[in-house]
Amino acid sequence: MELSRLVISETNDEQTIVLKETGGERSFPISIGLYEAAAIDRKIKGHRTQRPLTHDLLTSVIAEMGAHLAKVVVHELREGTFYAKLVLDHEGREVEVDSRPSDAIVLAISAGAPIFVEEAVLEEVDAR
Repeated sequence: MELSRLVISETNDEQTIVLKETGGERSFPISIGLYEAAAIDRKIKGHRTQRPLTHDLLTSVIAEMGAHLAKVVVHELREGTFYAKLVLDHEGREVEVDSRPSDAIVLAISAGAPIFVEEAVLEEVDAR
């Protein structure tokens, strides 16, 4: 999947990202918070801050521990809420960490890591 669109509304607390199937037609929106939307916007535009913000800090912690973000997986849609996980590679061992999709996508953009969505999630989105 790829981040297809980021919609930031100055009059609404909920912001929207749209994930689109790479080389395919399927896409779907995910509602996210303003701070996460701003972080994604900064990463897309390549803006740097003087001091590390939370997502920058987490990226640094992962690197300093000798790991890297291998991929992000949106693995579940339950009662209208998407669930994601970070898949880290640490010394050849795969480590999964629970994450909100918005945070995971910020980190994926930072690390250049791929974003995957489980087929069952795509099917459930299509059924709505």
